[in-house]
Amino acid sequence: MIPSIAVVHVHHPHWRTLRLWLPLFLLWIPTLFLAPLVLLVLLIVCLVGRVSFFRAVGVCWAILSSLPGTDVRVSTDGNRILVRIL
Repeated sequence: MIPSIAVVHVHHPHWRTLRLWLPLFLLWIPTLFLAPLVLLVLLIVCLVGRVSFFRAVGVCWAILSSLPGTDVRVSTDGNRILVRIL
């Protein structure tokens, strides 16, 4: 499953808490138009690096498919940032 929404939560002790819901599915529209260019660049990189093109596409798809469920938390000096990909 491809990621569809990212939630960014920024908490600052002396400032208002900010929570953003970013619709990642809207990024897929321009990605569809750029897909032939991306595949061509990937093919050239694979030829130069002597890597199987289909294996490289499979690895990219596996990374993309594993993004949902990612949870990144960063805390420092009372500031907290949380990024979740749903």
